[in-house]
Amino acid sequence: MGFRQGAVLASCSFFLGVLFICFFVDYRILHQELTEDIIADGFQFYATFFNAPPAIKALLHGFMGVGILGLVAKLHGWDESALFFDGSSLAAYIFGVSVYVAVTIPSLRTIVTPAEVDTRDDRIEAMRILSAGNTIMMVILGAILVLQGGQEYARRAELKELAKLEKAEKEKQAASKTAEKDKKE
Repeated sequence: MGFRQGAVLASCSFFLGVLFICFFVDYRILHQELTEDIIADGFQFYATFFNAPPAIKALLHGFMGVGILGLVAKLHGWDESALFFDGSSLAAYIFGVSVYVAVTIPSLRTIVTPAEVDTRDDRIEAMRILSAGNTIMMVILGAILVLQGGQEYARRAELKELAKLEKAEKEKQAASKTAEKDKKE
């Protein structure tokens, strides 16, 4: 595994960790009957998440950039493996970032700093949409990790097959040299 693949795996794993933390709240919002306690917990959790220090937000956004740069760098090799595995991973990663930009950020703003026209029901609906978006991003990041693992498996399987073919070729050459020596004698 190289530096580029490490960058991709690190960024995906980091975001999966963040999203798994959010999942403790998201699961209750999506799969249980909404009670006042669940709603209050969700509002409090996402307010804390939204009001994180700028350094934390910079870290999150920096890791997004690391993931994209790692995938683009891996795609730069432009072989079949890069085309299938890294191209698919890059498309999925861009989709995940798009969900973050289009769903997470506006939903967090609606939950934490609602406009004057936003009602409590609007904030609750935004929290449900945010929870669904987080779940979608978890699936996407999991798929990227599976694709990257599949690429590594395919690379190792290819190296084993090439080693077998090389060994068989060497044995064939050795056998032909032995046969030539026997003919000369």
